[in-house]
This record gives sequence, C-alpha cells and structure tokens, in this order.
Amino acid sequence: MNRRNFFKTGGMALAGFGLAGCGPKKVVQRAPTPPAVPGFAPRPAIDLTPPRITWERVIRTTIGLRPHRDSGFVLKGVKFDDRTVIHDYGFGGAGMSLAWGCGAMAADMALEQGDRRAAVLGCGSPGLTAARQLQRRGFAVTIYTLAVPPYTTSNMSSAGFTPTAGLVSADQRTPAWDAQFRQAAEISYRQLQLLAGAPGYGVYWIDSYNATDDPTPPAGGGPDGDLVPEHLRTGRDREVLGPGEHPFPTKYAIRTSTLAIEPSIYLDALVRDFMLFGGKIVIRKFDTPRDLMSLNEPVIINCTGLGSKTLFNDDELVPIRGQLTVCIPQPEVHYRASGRLPNSTINASINPRSDGLVIGNMQERGNWSLEPNEEVRQQNVSAAIAFFAAMRAPSGGVRLTRSAPARAIPSLESFYGLES
Repeated sequence: MNRRNFFKTGGMALAGFGLAGCGPKKVVQRAPTPPAVPGFAPRPAIDLTPPRITWERVIRTTIGLRPHRDSGFVLKGVKFDDRTVIHDYGFGGAGMSLAWGCGAMAADMALEQGDRRAAVLGCGSPGLTAARQLQRRGFAVTIYTLAVPPYTTSNMSSAGFTPTAGLVSADQRTPAWDAQFRQAAEISYRQLQLLAGAPGYGVYWIDSYNATDDPTPPAGGGPDGDLVPEHLRTGRDREVLGPGEHPFPTKYAIRTSTLAIEPSIYLDALVRDFMLFGGKIVIRKFDTPRDLMSLNEPVIINCTGLGSKTLFNDDELVPIRGQLTVCIPQPEVHYRASGRLPNSTINASINPRSDGLVIGNMQERGNWSLEPNEEVRQQNVSAAIAFFAAMRAPSGGVRLTRSAPARAIPSLESFYGLES
C-alpha cells in the first residue's frame, strides 16, 4: 500500500469512527449470566502404598502382659514405718498413655515430704516417667528394677496414645478415680504432644484408617465416652472417606490422627534423659515390703505393675496377655490401618514402625504364659495377608500422599477406646 492510499483509507476509517461516536447508540440486550454452580465431584482418591505381608517377611512374635485391675490404676500414698510408698501402677493397656500424668501426680505427692531423695521401683514407662517428673521437681532419684529396656513389658506394646485401653471396668469406677484419670490424661496428652517430632524420642503423629462398611460413629463416644470432659468432645478430626476415595476393600474408611510411640526408641530416650540428669539404676529384687526398709530413700514410688501382685499382695491384679507379630520394616507405609473382609471374623491391622511392620493384637485375660500362641499368630498374619492384598494399588505416576487438608491437633476424646 502506497502512502497516498494509506492516508485515504486511514482517514475514512477514522472519520467513520468519529461519526459512529457522534450518532445514536444502539443498545444490545444480553441475557444475565447465570451464577456459577458449585462442583460436587468426589475428592481424588488417596494413594497409599499397600503393605507387603508374607510369611517370609515375618521376623518375630512378642508377648506382653498388661497389668489390669477391674477398678483401674492405683495412685495413692501409704506409710511403711518411716517410709512413704506412693503406688503408681495397674494401667492395663494404657501405661504408655497415662504414665506422664500419673508420674507427675505421684511426684507432687512426694513433694509433701521434706527429703528430696526418692526411689522408683520399675523401669518401664510408668517408672521412667515418674523418675523424670521427680527430677524436674528437684529430687535425686534411683531406679531399682529387675529389667531394663529393651526387656520391660512396655517394650512389648504396640504403643500409642490410647488412655482407656484395657484400663477399667465401668461398674468399678468411682468419682474420685475418674477425676484422677482425667487429670492424668490431660497431663500425658500435653507432654506427648511436646515430644512429638522431637529428634530421638520416637513420638509422632500418624494417619490411622479404620476400613468399614458402616461409617456411623459409636453412640455416646463408645463405652468409655463418659470419661471424657465435656469441653473435649469435639470430634473434629474424624474424616469419612466414601467409595472411590480410599484404597481399602470396604465401602468406607474412617481417617483419624493418632499419636504414635515407638517403644524401643522412646524408652531408651527416657533412660538417657534420666541418666543425664544424674539418675542411677540399680538391678535389684524385692520380695516383701519389709525389704524396702533397707533403702536409703525415704520416698518410694511403686511402678512394678504386675509385680505388685506379690510384692504388695494386690490380688485384684490380673494379666491381659497381648501378642504382636512383626514383619520386615516398610518405610513407604506411613499409615496405620485396620479392617476385615466380609467373609472374615478376624480383624486385620498394621502399625508401621522403624523396627518393623506390626501386625495384630490380642487380649487374653489371666494367662501368664510368655510363649506365643501359634494359632493366634496364624490367624493374625493370614487375615492381614488377605485383607491388605485386596487393597487398590496406587495409580501410576501419582504421588503417594496422606489425606488432606491438614487439621488441628485432635481432641483427647478422639483417642478413647483405641487399643495400644
């Protein structure tokens, strides 16, 4: 295009623009834009690595005897001549959960004595936490025990914050005991929160999935629901995953956050801290309360668990036998899960830890044997193999992830009724 034609056509275009701007406007009617319709598409399915469970991967089976009393744990002080003995024992399956709280309450009782020397009987979770709570209050502490980690009953537990597991019979509770329990649970829950994620303690949060065909929560918070203070009954951490939103062979999966504890790491860390603060451990056996009179410490915290049956003639104590089977660790399995197939009567469960993938559990009252029950082992492992083999495999190329979004620290109530 030459210069003359450019200005001619350009001028006409500009003139046309100007004329159009000066003439009457033409109003165009348009239909109103409908409001956006919110999407109701199902959430993307979570991708979880299925556990590899085979008989070839089984590495050990362990037995633990929970010290159960139908009327619950004992937390009280008694006099033996010029000694004060403070009992702190009888936690059933809740010893890892309540130990910090009961230890703090026992240590506060010890403060009523003028002397700041104390002996602790027992080196499991109750004994070690009581010793640490005494040290925090300025006591010089010696632990007297027959067994030290990794050979204590606490080392044999599945371990997690389960403060009502195998703890008390409902018809044996009293208002005074309930008050002690609630105080102990509050203190312990806070202490374990502070340890969660701290290097070297083996305490952490983990997602737990209960695979089920019935997503209805238990009425009243379960059999121990009335133990829970009203202000803690929020239930804010319970998430129901529907069909297609989870990989389990059931209609639904209930996700909750669990405060997990790895016994071997946790108990060794408590021993280390106790020793760093000047504590001493003495291997010694006591046959009768009279033997305690030979100790130099005027305050004695009794955390002997089942040992109190003979040492202090507590005939109410009874063992609740537990059995766990452990497979080779599988680090990519970062969740707990339980459920059963429709044609099975045995619940399958996994609890991943750095020392192995823990399978199954049991509660057998009154059995003192430390020998594994082969029939129970066969049932637990076979149920786990069948159930987790039926899981949907992760989608190709999809990042394995936990359920989202992240939530606040769950309420104390959400852990009640779980099994340690």
